Amino acid sequence: MFNIGHLARQLVQSLQAQVYNYIMKFFKCNICLALGVQGTALNQLNTPFGIALNENSRTIYISEWAGHRIVQYLWGASSGTVVAGGNGAGTGSTQLNGPFGIYLDLTSNSLIIANREANNIVKWVLGDSTWTLLVGDSSGSSGSSSALLNGPNGVTLDPLGNIYVADTSNHRIQFFRKGQTNGTTVAGVTGVSGSTDLLLSGPYAVRLDSDNNLYVADTFNHRIQKFTSY
Repeated sequence: MFNIGHLARQLVQSLQAQVYNYIMKFFKCNICLALGVQGTALNQLNTPFGIALNENSRTIYISEWAGHRIVQYLWGASSGTVVAGGNGAGTGSTQLNGPFGIYLDLTSNSLIIANREANNIVKWVLGDSTWTLLVGDSSGSSGSSSALLNGPNGVTLDPLGNIYVADTSNHRIQFFRKGQTNGTTVAGVTGVSGSTDLLLSGPYAVRLDSDNNLYVADTFNHRIQKFTSY
């Protein structure tokens, strides 16, 4: 007699095995990428902090804080390609300085980079050799005004192209409308580190959900904060 329950269990087990094998293949590939040896070769990383993934092409982008570059790894590759920076630390348009968080903007085929040690956010179109300044100071000056940043670690975009920045050393999240260089503080208080609901302490990362709720890695408070619909 045909056993539907047995067949269903077999199907579920088969699907689980396929998913497991896929995941293990992916992580095996990643282990091959991250050799665990610090260096500047294209099969080595130097203090990686940020990751962005193109799920369509299964391409991964990695920011190297101490390597001052962004490296692209194609699916299954054992070495990468420098797609941004890689020309030493600096504030020149071909350089990065301690890149941290990165965001892949598929609409413009570009990486949005929290250029931490240069105190700015830059846009690097994939295939180009230079960046375009989005917010912050192009010469690397830090500050706490609405137009300046201080050690930004995280960045994300909403569907309209507006920018959210984890302005770490200013203990705030800055919101910049697309094309604008003066921001608005939407979480935290500029220059004030604290642990109340209204304060942040060294926020490192920001993300938005599909309802545009803002999630903040409130790093030195050891918590994740959610701010509703900005």
